[in-house]
Amino acid sequence: MILPFLTAPERQSYQQVPATLSESDLRQHFHLTAADRELIQRQRRDGNRLGCAVQLGLVRLMGYLPEDWFEQVPAPVAAFVGQQLGIAPEALAAYGERAATRSEHLQLVLRHLSYRKWQPLDSPGLEAWLLERALEHDQPRLLLQAACQKLHQDRLLRPAISVLELLVSQALLQTDAATYQRLGPLLTPAVEARLDALLAVDPALRVTPHRWLCQPATANTPAAINQALAKLDFLHQLGLADWDTGGLNANRRKRLAHRARHRTSQAIGRYAPAKRYPLLVAFVLESYRDVLDAVLTMFSDYWAGAQRKAQREHEAHLQAIRQARETALRVFAQVARTVVDEQIPAGLVREAVFETIPREQVEQALQAYYALSDTRLDSPLAFLLRRYAHLKQFSANLLRQVSFASAFAGDRFAEALTLVVELQTGARRKLPADAPTDFITPSWHGFVHPQQVPERLPYELCVLATLRERLRSGDVFVPGSRKYADLESYLIPAAQWPGLRGEVLRQLGLPEDPRQRLHARLAELEALLPQVTALLAEGGEVRLEAGELVVTALEAEELPDSLRVLDEHIRARMPVVELTDILVEVDGWTGFSELLREASAGTVDDPEPVYAALLAAACNIPLSDMARSTGLDYQTVWWATHQFLHEQPLRAATTRVVNQQHRQWLARHWGGGGLSSSDGQRFPVSGAVRNAKALPRYFGYGRGVTFYTHTADHYAQYGSKVIPATERDATYVLDEVLGNETDVVILEHATDTHGYTDLIFGLFDLLGLQYSPRLRDIGDQKLCRIRGRELSYPGLHFTGHVQPGYIEARLDDLLRVAGSFKLGYVTASLFISKLQAYPRQHNLTYVLQQYGRLIKTNFILRYLLHQPLRRKIHVQLNKGEQLHAMRVFLWFGGDGLIRRKQEEAQQEVVSALNLVTNLVVLWNTVYLQQVVQTLRAEGVEVRDEDLARLSPARYEHINRLGKYTFPRQVEVQPNGLRSLRKPLETA
Repeated sequence: MILPFLTAPERQSYQQVPATLSESDLRQHFHLTAADRELIQRQRRDGNRLGCAVQLGLVRLMGYLPEDWFEQVPAPVAAFVGQQLGIAPEALAAYGERAATRSEHLQLVLRHLSYRKWQPLDSPGLEAWLLERALEHDQPRLLLQAACQKLHQDRLLRPAISVLELLVSQALLQTDAATYQRLGPLLTPAVEARLDALLAVDPALRVTPHRWLCQPATANTPAAINQALAKLDFLHQLGLADWDTGGLNANRRKRLAHRARHRTSQAIGRYAPAKRYPLLVAFVLESYRDVLDAVLTMFSDYWAGAQRKAQREHEAHLQAIRQARETALRVFAQVARTVVDEQIPAGLVREAVFETIPREQVEQALQAYYALSDTRLDSPLAFLLRRYAHLKQFSANLLRQVSFASAFAGDRFAEALTLVVELQTGARRKLPADAPTDFITPSWHGFVHPQQVPERLPYELCVLATLRERLRSGDVFVPGSRKYADLESYLIPAAQWPGLRGEVLRQLGLPEDPRQRLHARLAELEALLPQVTALLAEGGEVRLEAGELVVTALEAEELPDSLRVLDEHIRARMPVVELTDILVEVDGWTGFSELLREASAGTVDDPEPVYAALLAAACNIPLSDMARSTGLDYQTVWWATHQFLHEQPLRAATTRVVNQQHRQWLARHWGGGGLSSSDGQRFPVSGAVRNAKALPRYFGYGRGVTFYTHTADHYAQYGSKVIPATERDATYVLDEVLGNETDVVILEHATDTHGYTDLIFGLFDLLGLQYSPRLRDIGDQKLCRIRGRELSYPGLHFTGHVQPGYIEARLDDLLRVAGSFKLGYVTASLFISKLQAYPRQHNLTYVLQQYGRLIKTNFILRYLLHQPLRRKIHVQLNKGEQLHAMRVFLWFGGDGLIRRKQEEAQQEVVSALNLVTNLVVLWNTVYLQQVVQTLRAEGVEVRDEDLARLSPARYEHINRLGKYTFPRQVEVQPNGLRSLRKPLETA
């Protein structure tokens, strides 16, 4: 069934001229060239000339012309165009009198711009294109935006938005059938039978294999690793190695698998074959990758834990040795005094010694001496060897089931790994004397070779330790893995790249010859250098002191009295509100809970369980407490949590709320949405959590994770992600920017200093985005000059060169990387982490860093030249900090500790917190607007400059704790006490 998906305000926004346009939009789309003027001057009368010119600009801007556009032209547009023609803007008022004139002018404009009108025969081509895009992602609004952009770029005047909305809906409805058709050769009766068996209860498992595969590990113990390996073996037996799934887009596969994971086995079993089998194929494929990655990560984390324990045991051993040494020295000193005492006859020395010191103490001192001389325990590796039996509980199983491949063959490690596989699995009993040892590092050499030949157990440990290190770096990879794959496998396949290159260039906004972008960046560097040199010579806030670059810190802007008065008015008039009421009220404006309830396999009409589950997750309130506080039974709240609060519906709900914030007129005073920022917020965990890391600065002796959040300049938070607390933010900065599905078009992104690397600068520019980090210690920043253009700028310190020839020769590789991000072949964070982990610099890393240094140098020079740029970044990052404070206010339950063990469950928590934060921001924005309108209606002056400094990240008027009641009388028994509960009753 085809259903419209746009809300009325969204549909209206596509069918009208934008009420406000930025300065850059005016200049880009409404500037009249000589050719434009020649066309316009051929028209008679000023009104016709002005109307024709505005039509021309609107087509350039929108790729569409609303029927009554002449009644919607913003005054600044008419004034800007009229000024160029020497015509008063008022002349446009008479233009709408004759429809024939407007139609004739539109034909002239379309021919002039090489556009043509949409025809019904254009539908099949666009529908086929939309189907391919829908197989990549299934977000209708995103597809609609892409369709409008494609028509604009193809110079095709788009039809009414209802036509495109229908085409998008049709494409989405065809995705199941198209996927089923493409998987047709794979889906033999035998394969379908094995897939159906996933939905039947297995007597040994006591659940369906589908549900068993959905259960993630929560620890890194041998038992947990073996359980995961059992799942891997089960998936192997399904025959995945023979499955040809090349026709299934990677994004489509992930979305189908996510859907299957959050449906019951019974619900999937009721689906028609065309829907059920693609769902299960995707689920099996993604489960294999998930389980394989989990096994390898658990092995890595187990090994890290074993090393830490060995290190602690070694330190305790050294401490004991030090204490024993002191005791032995005292004993031996007393023995020596007795022995050298000439007054004691020689035959009575032993007797005299034992009279002074008990024999047991002398024996203990002697044992301590022998321990001191035992060099086998000088290294923590000796204590790691004590855990060999524990490790062997799963290591043989791991090596038997997982196939490893080496990307580096220079030190015979692959031979050593094969040898250890044979030893661990029983295929070989003894370690040969000529076992490969070229890979063994000095820290391991003495431990593995206590004599001339290597010993078996230390050798096996050394190989396993090296395996872990090389899995992390990429020197060893695992075919079929997502996280530990060969770097090449993450990119658009080389055979498909020539066919996709044009589409990638179009989506990245690059010219057909992308070298033009590189040359423009080089020209920009040469233009900026003399400007910065002149600035330094002036000796102002950016200057040289004793040869060192110094930038005066930004002074805090003094708040005007008018803003203080306005803030007092706002505090006095903002309604005091319950947090629960905010959810209900904003749901009435946006219908966000519908998107959560749609995630359920059945129909759910009552939103109250959804509100309770959402608030419990966002505020870290235990479900039992939420049930008691709301009057709902525990089972209802538990069911709502597991039924509705999944990442995809939470993201969809957040998108709808962010879009509503984007449309608020007051939000436009804070920013147009084109600038965003990101920063991490640390949260401690309770108990043993696999992905939690130790970070004493934030967690003391405990562990925790980071919630990494992206904030637009109008305070909407469009993305949030759980990441390890010890990893650098820069690795994850692009994920949510590229994954943004809201109406907010991100063009520029800011982070704090720790959020950037040369790689990030290069990738942002390749993706058509501006990266603008705040730079601390700017004097230490590295500038690069262009090799071969050795220009002299004595005030600037250059520490490197950019090699344009090298970059140009490998520009296609860079475009392939950017295209792989853009088309969803790989997440940016995964690819960046692999590049950064390589022990030897990868060619892609080097060329990305070369390009990134060029972009970074240009940015640093602009950063020095323009104080407004520095202040804009500072202001944007402060907005994120304000929202962090609001999130802390909302996260008040459970002692502030995260108790979710699985990473997926943690992601659902951070998504719920992100959604509730946006609900509060939107509610505050709407009521701030109401306060401002009321004040102006009462004659109070409210300056636009002051509105720009207001913030919706306020919460002093919100009651987050609910209301407590204190009844004077309660129902009691004759003994004056309440009735006790019956044993089966729950709170």
